[in-house]
Amino acid sequence: LDKVDLRYNRFEPRPKATTQAVMFCLMDTSASMTESLKDLAKRFYMLLHLFLTRHYRSVDIVFIRHTYTAAEVDEQTFFYGRETGGTIVSSALEEMSKIIRQRYPVDDWNIYAAQASDGHNFEHDMGRALELLDREILPVCQYYAYIEVTDEEFDLESVLWAGYTPLLARHDHFARVSASNPADVYPVFHKLFSSSRAR
Repeated sequence: LDKVDLRYNRFEPRPKATTQAVMFCLMDTSASMTESLKDLAKRFYMLLHLFLTRHYRSVDIVFIRHTYTAAEVDEQTFFYGRETGGTIVSSALEEMSKIIRQRYPVDDWNIYAAQASDGHNFEHDMGRALELLDREILPVCQYYAYIEVTDEEFDLESVLWAGYTPLLARHDHFARVSASNPADVYPVFHKLFSSSRAR
């Protein structure tokens, strides 16, 4: 073989650009999530949707509500449904993981997620929730944001806030923030999506 043959017969793989994204909106709708807390979450989700639609031609939105069980719902039900109950976060993460497997192959979709909660979860569920995030969900996500909504200034660490701390060191695309009033939402969003965000 001549060197010229080697030079002109080499094939180099070129990655296929992924121009579509899916945003998973996960929200705790248990009894402790008041309408004002849901409103804070909604404001955040609206900003995230605007951000994604500027970067992708196609954006799907998947709404998942959870108490001790989780379900995919439409937007109206997501924000205004009335069911309440205890809090099991892993139920929402399991639902998200199932939907990804069924409808959103990672080779074809950029996957984003935003989880809003007041920080409550049953202690016995934290191990399962962290396992799902660490092993199944974060490895396939471009970005995962946890926003903790509170009625008061962020003071004591909640169960979720403390439980998510180890994930920050292992996953650069995992971030968490807190918001206690509508004025916090845009600064929180900017912090999450700035190039030099601090956690």
